[in-house]
Amino acid sequence: MKLYVAIPAVLLALLIAASGIAGITRGWVLPTNRRPVHRPRIYGWGQLMAAIALCWQQVVFWVLSDPDIRQWGTLAGSVLLLSGLIMMAVSRRTRGRRQGSGTP
Repeated sequence: MKLYVAIPAVLLALLIAASGIAGITRGWVLPTNRRPVHRPRIYGWGQLMAAIALCWQQVVFWVLSDPDIRQWGTLAGSVLLLSGLIMMAVSRRTRGRRQGSGTP
């Protein structure tokens, strides 16, 4: 196992998971994302799903030796990561498309 690859990836996943748990429990979002995020709890769930997916992909790559199981495990991790990213995108504010200035 190459620890110089696995350790930073798992630490990054733990930081993302901590931010996601803070978003779920307290509604707290990192200061750089506060303005565009409209629903912090959904954003937190998306971050938590992305962190789990990153850890899952590390486990599949470094622990499993069967190529068939490794392929399906990586695919499952990618689907989970994509689901988390979609949840984070849904939680952001949409830009309004106003017709006119709004004054009569």
